[in-house]
Amino acid sequence: MDTKGAIGGTPGDAVGFRPLVTVDVVIFCLRDDDLKVLLACPGPEGRAWAIPGGPIRRDEDLEAAAIRTLEEQAGLRDVYLEQLYTFGQPGRVPGEPVIAVVYLAAVSAADVGPGGVAAAPGCGAETGHRVRWWSIYDLPPLVLDHADILRYALTRLRFKLEYTAVGFELLPPTFTLSELQKAYEIILGEELDKRNFRRKILAAGIIEPTGGTRSGEGRPAQLYRYREDAVAEVKARRLFP
Repeated sequence: MDTKGAIGGTPGDAVGFRPLVTVDVVIFCLRDDDLKVLLACPGPEGRAWAIPGGPIRRDEDLEAAAIRTLEEQAGLRDVYLEQLYTFGQPGRVPGEPVIAVVYLAAVSAADVGPGGVAAAPGCGAETGHRVRWWSIYDLPPLVLDHADILRYALTRLRFKLEYTAVGFELLPPTFTLSELQKAYEIILGEELDKRNFRRKILAAGIIEPTGGTRSGEGRPAQLYRYREDAVAEVKARRLFP
């Protein structure tokens, strides 16, 4: 009988080896002219923050675990959600093998609302809240490899802006071109040429005027919305080739 394992080890390498599988959710939101990420409060004896998540339950699949995390830890439902990456490097958690399946969620500030759990300004037993928004550009101390996970999530979010409509998930249902450009600049961390941005976003054909306007300091600005039937077009080509 062959005593080698399927991946080149001996049977003893695999017998009884069951790494813990967790599902963590990186939740992005544009708030207060900044790209925020929702983090779970430190434990009673800890000082480091964490990406919301936890072990998968026996009776649920990965996406169900991610949806449960959004509901239980952030009070969020029906938001944009996609699987991002799996982190399973040996030693990422001291003492035991842990595989983290990470999801990315994008939520509009309008969907969070001023009274939502995820809108809480404070954190801990004194407020009753377990999560808090932090700027992705000014993060607190984080547990384990969560800083690496957030860096990867931000890189992927920026990349996705060029070929998906994920950026619109962070916006309210209607927006001006200036608000759209500002959202892109916040996420990308750089200024964009106004004329070039407007030319490309309008030529992409993924937004349409609503017929309404928004008053400001100058002339009323035309309002736009994302064309839901443009999803296939976005996937077929980059927004900014």
